[in-house]
Amino acid sequence: MSGHSKWATTKHKKAVIDAKRGKMFAKLIKNVEVAARTGGGDPSGNPTLFDAIQKAKKSSVPNDNIDRAVKRGSGLEAGGADWQTIMYEGYGPNGVAMLIECLTDNRNRAATEVRTALTRNGGSLADAGSVSYMFSRKGVVIVPKEGTSEDDVMMAVLDAGAEEVNDIGEAYEVVSEPTDLIPVRTALQDAGIEYESAESSLIPSVNVPLDEEGARKIFKLIDVLEDCDDVQNVYANFDVSDDVMAAVDA
Repeated sequence: MSGHSKWATTKHKKAVIDAKRGKMFAKLIKNVEVAARTGGGDPSGNPTLFDAIQKAKKSSVPNDNIDRAVKRGSGLEAGGADWQTIMYEGYGPNGVAMLIECLTDNRNRAATEVRTALTRNGGSLADAGSVSYMFSRKGVVIVPKEGTSEDDVMMAVLDAGAEEVNDIGEAYEVVSEPTDLIPVRTALQDAGIEYESAESSLIPSVNVPLDEEGARKIFKLIDVLEDCDDVQNVYANFDVSDDVMAAVDA
């Protein structure tokens, strides 16, 4: 997971300034709308909405867009879509197991987009249950390193239910049970420690180490998948060394 988290963190920073910014905004807004519909439009009483709003703001989504998404989701404004969450299972190059989470108002379109992206980039769809057993749902908080030590983070989250704190390069990854995500996030806030994101994620039990060629192939496939309008998250059980990451980034 460390390689995947490290890559995702680096990619997020680039995504804020690249040509896919509009598409990224749309996905973040969709998350806000769904969170408001599921748990109500008050962020103080809806932790999922709070985190969705924070993530959108940190990615420079305009406040007006966020406010309208909250109103659509909570029914105060018309225009909200009937979003459904669908999880597709598949394999990428080198046998990397993948879970592709979609948030869509058109199941057929989502299935076609995912299947096409996989088959054109060395992957394939898998039967339901053939991949998901390799992943566990966890709470994951990403904490930037700036001005914060690993000991600071560890001390803040130890009694809040955190299972581990991992160094993933420019940030720390705090892993917990999903039910402990809110206490962990709150503990960081109480300690005055800024966090980049706090969300429920899927972490693999076994990782596939990749060389530079394999890493490039899987990164390309995930890029194509994430470029699909309906795809919200891609989880995969690859791991890459620091040397491979450096070679890919060069």
